[in-house]
Amino acid sequence: CYRERPKGCRKRKSVRGCVVGPDLATLSLILVKKGAEEIPGLTDDQRPRRLGPKRASNIRKLFALEKKDDVRNFVVRRELEGKKKKKAPKIQRLVTPAMLQRKRYFRSQTRQRMVLSKKLKQEYSKRVVEYRQEQKELRAAEVAKKKKEKKAAK
Repeated sequence: CYRERPKGCRKRKSVRGCVVGPDLATLSLILVKKGAEEIPGLTDDQRPRRLGPKRASNIRKLFALEKKDDVRNFVVRRELEGKKKKKAPKIQRLVTPAMLQRKRYFRSQTRQRMVLSKKLKQEYSKRVVEYRQEQKELRAAEVAKKKKEKKAAK
């Protein structure tokens, strides 16, 4: 029975060792080695893949394209039954001018933030030096005043 799991959680499949009984509805099997004869409905017919690749690099690999070739012209399109329309997947990881511009923008934003923080840090350190100097002068004035009072008392 289907039970929804949180995203990212692994789906555990119940296994009962190697026991195969009449109460099992389905078995999950894979072909390891092909024998001498064909299995009807499984190995006797060659069915083409229904869908082509969706990722840009996989489309390039399939058609042996170069970087400069436009991947959008080589997408595997499939015709819809009963209609004259064709359907194509949205290409993922496609490098577009808009994407490059966005990347440039983010990089420039980061650079601007770095420059601004550097400037603010310099201003702050300058202000700290001034403040320390002011405090030193005030302290010196206070000490001089106390000395003066001491001398006057004697």
